[in-house]
Amino acid sequence: MVWHTVPALIQSLFPKRIWEGDATGNRVYLTFDDGPVPGVTDYVLEELACRGQKATFFMVGDNIQKHPALAREVLEAGNGIGNHTFHHLNGWKTSLTEYLENIRDFDRIAADRLGIQTQLFRPPYGMISRSQAKVVLETKKIVMWNVLTGDYERGIDPEVILAKSIQLIQSGSIVVLHDQQKTQEILPKFLPDFLDFLSEREFETALL
Repeated sequence: MVWHTVPALIQSLFPKRIWEGDATGNRVYLTFDDGPVPGVTDYVLEELACRGQKATFFMVGDNIQKHPALAREVLEAGNGIGNHTFHHLNGWKTSLTEYLENIRDFDRIAADRLGIQTQLFRPPYGMISRSQAKVVLETKKIVMWNVLTGDYERGIDPEVILAKSIQLIQSGSIVVLHDQQKTQEILPKFLPDFLDFLSEREFETALL
């Protein structure tokens, strides 16, 4: 079972990484990792749009290359985009040179297909070495999280996701969700209720 929130000790060990956002105005920060994926990302966009909510999508460059029109839909709907490497690399298992080149590959495809440059970066799996992070921080913000829904976990009960997320959410929370194949079946079982909760409690879904 994953941590649904990151212990303060872990956060304190990496103070240059962003673990929470500005809490002014009852703001929370929804983030979706691993897309864009047809049938999943577009579903998320519809759910956000019907409530007037926004999110930041940490995309995989290879998925932008495969589905550029869907990636553009994310932007056109007023959402943000961050770098999640080109091939969803685990930094702990990747050399410094390869990891940095993969980040640059994302930047190139984002510029070419979407016409954007992003300073936001999230390491896949949250795994990035100190040497990798040191270089990345020269040009980008490393965005982590303080609420992990666990929506990608096999066999997890959607009611558990909803209950934990509601319990942990507070002003400034950065919430991790996933718009990928593994979450295609479970998202409809908890996401609408979670987004409704945010609306009812008058949380503003802000961009990072």
